[in-house]
Amino acid sequence: MRIALVQQPATRDRDANRERGLAAVERAAEQGARVVAFAELAFEPFYPQEPATPDRVALAEPIPGPTTERFAERAKALGIVIVLNLFERDGDRTYDASPVIDADGSLLGVTRMVHVAEFECFHEKGYYAPGDRGAPVYDTRHGRIGVAICYDRHFPEYMRTLALGGADLVVTPQAGAVGEWPDGLYEAEMRVAAFQNGFYTALCNRVGREPRLEFAGESFVCDPDGRVIARAGQGTEEVLLVDVDLGSAARSPARRLFLPDRRPALYAGWLRA
Repeated sequence: MRIALVQQPATRDRDANRERGLAAVERAAEQGARVVAFAELAFEPFYPQEPATPDRVALAEPIPGPTTERFAERAKALGIVIVLNLFERDGDRTYDASPVIDADGSLLGVTRMVHVAEFECFHEKGYYAPGDRGAPVYDTRHGRIGVAICYDRHFPEYMRTLALGGADLVVTPQAGAVGEWPDGLYEAEMRVAAFQNGFYTALCNRVGREPRLEFAGESFVCDPDGRVIARAGQGTEEVLLVDVDLGSAARSPARRLFLPDRRPALYAGWLRA
């Protein structure tokens, strides 16, 4: 099966950004992609590079809403699964959220980022409430997919939860800046997560120079043996197409050895929050 990671910049024109994304979906589908994924806040500037203000927080949109409706139409027409990432409003709360749309256009659910960061140029606590929907795995037409949004990928407990939920592919929408991952550490982290949990990891990063950050791109995919099998360019606007065999997850060392040999009852006595 072929998956596509859309690596694109975003301006302040949400409509234009969305149209660029829809065009990328069309191109990916024409080239055989069955799953298409986008980077973090793919259709708007990365707001958390600046501290939150009421006018910025007011830009959050509902799910379902205008963006999910447009992409759901395209998913149904093309028979593909789409993983988005949006600035979501739900009542008086806002979230970093990834709607997952199945190949029939149905909204299967929304993953919300659980762990919320706060450091220079990533002032996320003023924008996002912590996710309240756990770590769902979606049984799509084209495979069992989990989502680990940006900061969530740093938490092994979260990635293991997706494995226990049966994910064969974990998509990570990312907003990673140039120079943010020295010495390949973030790549190594995703490789280890894939190997230890027996799934593919697909990190989709944004690109473009914004007021305080320049985003790196370099989206990549790891197989369940922990190998990087494809990588996009640094700073390039492109659609990375990758052929994966989700059935190989069942044959991985994690599925054959690590997960069956876990002893969670023992760990419970050791761990303290």
